[in-house]
Amino acid sequence: MTPLSSDPREWNVGLIGYGEVGRILAEDLRQQDIKVTAYDIKLRSDQSGKPLRDHARQHGVALTASHADLAAQSDLLVSAVTASQAVPVAKACAEAVKRGAWYLDFNSASPGAKQRAAAMIDSAGARYVEGAVMTSVPPLRLKVPLLLGGGDAAALAPHLVELGFAAKVASDRLGVASAVKMCRSVMIKGLEAMVIESFTTARAYGVEDAVLVSLKETFPGIDWEKQGAYFFQRVIEHGRRRSEEVREVAETVREIGLEPWSSQGTAERQAFIADLADQGLFGERGTEEFARAADWRTEADRIIGDIAAKKKAKKD
Repeated sequence: MTPLSSDPREWNVGLIGYGEVGRILAEDLRQQDIKVTAYDIKLRSDQSGKPLRDHARQHGVALTASHADLAAQSDLLVSAVTASQAVPVAKACAEAVKRGAWYLDFNSASPGAKQRAAAMIDSAGARYVEGAVMTSVPPLRLKVPLLLGGGDAAALAPHLVELGFAAKVASDRLGVASAVKMCRSVMIKGLEAMVIESFTTARAYGVEDAVLVSLKETFPGIDWEKQGAYFFQRVIEHGRRRSEEVREVAETVREIGLEPWSSQGTAERQAFIADLADQGLFGERGTEEFARAADWRTEADRIIGDIAAKKKAKKD
């Protein structure tokens, strides 16, 4: 086995998952001439894989045919998949991961899930480090605040900083960084779900302006019109991934013996919006109409109209 270079700029960075986060990381790393290779399950499809292949070609990112192929050639593996796949992906990579390689788990998974993934990677001779991304990636990109955890976190942190990550060690114990992320998500993802539910209901009753005035009086530092548009847009675009993350949030709450009533409701609301988005209610995915931060009233009207149409169809 060839030992890892002490210079992280000479590493081959492997991206497990080539969705929004993976592509952003790839772009920022490639701008520094870092070698990047990626794998995503969508690459198996001619249709859904084409945009990924086009993006990789444009930015000089190599693609592999499987998790194992990627793991076998990567010095640093960054796992950025949906939360439910964090442990299965770690298992798939553990079968071929290079001894001594780094495995950075970017996924929004519960502390228990991170510990299970770590056991698989560490037993294969690689070095697992949990990562907790503390806010939305797109605005800050590679500089998004990143908490690290685990026994090897302190050793990896300076290498990540050299690559441009805003990484700092939260704890040498696995699960601590993820617990911070998950507890934060109880609030952040819950706020998204509550705003969608509150604003859509207020719109249906014709009292949205009064509700916004009242919210402004109580929380004068928040532009609720702008915040509402942002929350609607983010859940419409990423509700599926968010719903899976919040199921992990619920598991985090459940792991301490507390029933996650709020988190479960948040996951269902996020999934509800994701289902409507998949049905095309908010426009065609990949178009400017779909991705824009629209007037939340337009999106609420679509939801209300869809509910009315389904009620009518049920009666008929």
